[in-house]
Amino acid sequence: MPRSDGRIPTTHVGSLIRPPELLQFIAARQAGKPYDEAAYQACLSRSVAEIVRQQAKTGIDLPSDGEFGKAISWSQYALERLSGFERRRSAPGSDPFKRGADRARFAEFYAELDRADGAPTTASAAGAPIAVCVGPIEYTGQAEIERDIANFKAALKAAGLQQGFLPVAAPASVIPDRKNEYYRSESECLDAIAQAMRTEYRAIIDSGLLLQLDDARFAVTYDRMVPPATLQEYRSWVAKHVEVLNAALEGIPEERVRYHVCWGSWPGPHVTDVPLKDVVDLVLRVRAGAYLIEGANPRHEHEWRVWEEIKLPPGRKLVPGVISHATNIVEHPELVAERIARYAKVVGRENVMAGTDCGFAQGPFHRRVHPSIMWAKLEALVEGARLASRKLWG
Repeated sequence: MPRSDGRIPTTHVGSLIRPPELLQFIAARQAGKPYDEAAYQACLSRSVAEIVRQQAKTGIDLPSDGEFGKAISWSQYALERLSGFERRRSAPGSDPFKRGADRARFAEFYAELDRADGAPTTASAAGAPIAVCVGPIEYTGQAEIERDIANFKAALKAAGLQQGFLPVAAPASVIPDRKNEYYRSESECLDAIAQAMRTEYRAIIDSGLLLQLDDARFAVTYDRMVPPATLQEYRSWVAKHVEVLNAALEGIPEERVRYHVCWGSWPGPHVTDVPLKDVVDLVLRVRAGAYLIEGANPRHEHEWRVWEEIKLPPGRKLVPGVISHATNIVEHPELVAERIARYAKVVGRENVMAGTDCGFAQGPFHRRVHPSIMWAKLEALVEGARLASRKLWG
């Protein structure tokens, strides 16, 4: 992780809005239509180089590849890199993405939002195909991850940057809402996923890049599970997944790992989100050197005070979201600086990086803001970090 060295470094969660040229190829891939593979790979390489160049120009200290190599979504991309799954059309009325306490309470709002989006807030389409495990799960995406690493490292070098991170899904968030028809239990299926994904985790670490584990399902599951389940039952579910994740990270240096938790990212009420204070101890069990946690959205901004009671383990960094990805309003840099200063006061200025709440694109075709606004927000992030640095170091 970058050292503070008298200032607050900047980063973000990873997923950035794809350029139109790249989307044409991704659309053809998703639709099963013919396309020029060589032209696609060349376009992907150019697009990664450009997005890294733009991040460097904006002043982002620790950039990503924008997740451009994922042709589905931030979690479903694993379908293209794991064996053992087939996709089936879900039965009418069984769409798992239309469950949850927030959706139950605000059903009319979500009906309008789904119509406006053209899709449920966390899925690609109503009644979309579900993934069913029908055989042994093994990692088959070596070519894809090596391509992503090569594109990203070349882009970093061209932009004059020394380091960056590649975001991939944590086991709990890999192919969520899947159905298991092969393993004796869901626990066995989860263990198989984690061990397969370890190949991807290890490849990123061995390349010299930083590994980011995205885990929206950590917090989102509370909204799906409680009620009727209890908080303790939910915590047991989380603890199991943290244990499995840590097993997959065995032997990987903690300081090379970033762990991202959010409350699902969608632009809804979120009144049934689990409070951070109820799960922060479980977040800190993950063997990571940095924790990226939402902090800018109005349902969770007040939770910076959690860190007044909970001590950040030595050597770890906190990367709070000080920019929201879910509103087109661009935060004022002075507000960003105030948010950063709050965290610096309670965990120490040298332990804070400035980040975003979540990715600006939950999938290639599912963006939260206009590209011009995304860049304006990242500029505000960088300027806010500069203002905070002057105040914190004088």
